[in-house]
Amino acid sequence: MAKINKGFLNLKENYLFIEIGRKIREYTEANPGKAIIRMGIGDVTLPLAPVVVEAMQKAAAEMGVKETFKGYEDSGRGYSFLREAAAGYYKSFGVSIEPDEIFISDGAKSDSGNITDIFGENNVVMVSDPAYPVYVDSSIMNNKQVIYADATEETGFVPVVPKDVKADLIYLCSPNNPTGAAFTKEQLTGWVNYALENKAVIIYDAAYEAFISPDCDNNPRSIFAVEGARRCAIEICSLSKTAGFTGTRCGYTTVPKELEFYDDSGTVYNVLKIWSRRQGSKFNGVPYIIQRGAEAVFSPEGMKQTREAIAYYMENARIMSETFDELGIKYTGGKNSPYIWFKCNMPSWEFFDLLLTEKQVAGTPGVGFGKNGDGWFRLTAFSTRENTIEAMKRVRELL
Repeated sequence: MAKINKGFLNLKENYLFIEIGRKIREYTEANPGKAIIRMGIGDVTLPLAPVVVEAMQKAAAEMGVKETFKGYEDSGRGYSFLREAAAGYYKSFGVSIEPDEIFISDGAKSDSGNITDIFGENNVVMVSDPAYPVYVDSSIMNNKQVIYADATEETGFVPVVPKDVKADLIYLCSPNNPTGAAFTKEQLTGWVNYALENKAVIIYDAAYEAFISPDCDNNPRSIFAVEGARRCAIEICSLSKTAGFTGTRCGYTTVPKELEFYDDSGTVYNVLKIWSRRQGSKFNGVPYIIQRGAEAVFSPEGMKQTREAIAYYMENARIMSETFDELGIKYTGGKNSPYIWFKCNMPSWEFFDLLLTEKQVAGTPGVGFGKNGDGWFRLTAFSTRENTIEAMKRVRELL
């Protein structure tokens, strides 16, 4: 008789954003004349950069010619042209990564969840609270024990290194989704030292690194800017927000050659080799056309055009921050992040319903990211300028 993976039975009934979508859909059906401003799910609204579209159009044309047609990509890691471009991008902010340490993926969400496949069920996984739900859900699916590092108002929503608790795997995200908080180099060094001391592996989600302000020299763009991180960390990056690839799907994961871990017998395993083996068996890669578009992101013109889009979203974030400053409401994010995480002073789902029904603005209840998020609320800066201004007008009227 077939047996279910009981890890799935331990999940909440609905994924957070599916539940938000259900509530919005039900409200819209009951109130067809009221338009909703959606600022909950972090989906972009600007189109792909022209240089990216041009590269993809050229690649699509190549697929229609026998001499330039591409079938399976045979390395299992992505085309070398894109891995070299990503390594060059790392170099642009002072981090040395070799192209053969980079794996091209269909986005940070997939690799954030799939990476736990290569670690045994008896590993203890530490996740900050609040945190992006995929970290918790994927660990539960794989029957791993999950413990939490508190990130609260008192800590600026940056998780504090535990003193007497040990973990084998650690999920960190900076700039953080949902709270917008970014690690300082000193804070990140503390986590790297903890991982080295406990022979733990950090799974570092850097999907929003491109939103770190150029004047914030003390907020690393990569965990590999910290000494020792190559011996204890995996970094997961995404073009979804950096370059508007939410519907195009492309990211990359960096696994340093030095990263090793042990089984109960003391046998040493190389993580890069094992992840490569996993990907070869369970992932057929990102389409050639998409990878050519991603390569264009890292070109000088691609960087210029995508930076313009990031600046647009960060101006939205400034408008939102200014609103909460005027209202005297505590918040994090907005400077190094496209998210505003603010104190709503009531249960988060209750505020979600209030904002939706009274002002037709949809956000994300903080408690959906963990117990420490209750009483807090997330809004994104990925809407249009017009909708951002209108949403802030409605928030002022409500609060």
